[in-house]
Amino acid sequence: MALKIRLARAGAKKRPFYKIVVADSRSPRDGRFIERIGSYDPMLPQDNEKRVVVVEERAKHWLKVGATPSDRVARMLSKKGLVAAPAIPTNQTKKDKPRAKTLERMEEAKKAAAAAAPAEAKA
Repeated sequence: MALKIRLARAGAKKRPFYKIVVADSRSPRDGRFIERIGSYDPMLPQDNEKRVVVVEERAKHWLKVGATPSDRVARMLSKKGLVAAPAIPTNQTKKDKPRAKTLERMEEAKKAAAAAAPAEAKA
């Protein structure tokens, strides 16, 4: 049985509230869980101590037993000093980068501007 420490959503529509739970990885997100070890309220300001509440003793126990935290929960636990901070991948998607045709047009525009600059300097 693979154990995960993850968030289970609760709260009303557009008013999220999450429970930090230990669950079997095969169970649904908001479904059956083994133990609730904390809560996360994203509606509170970041400096509020009640935004992330974790029973550290139980979290340490489940980590020792072999439960793996999800990425978001690992970030929260790393701020509490329970696990190492997860690495943020530097190789992100390429959707924000210009495509090949756009790069070609940009190169042509640079060349045209460079050719026009000496002609303007002489005049």
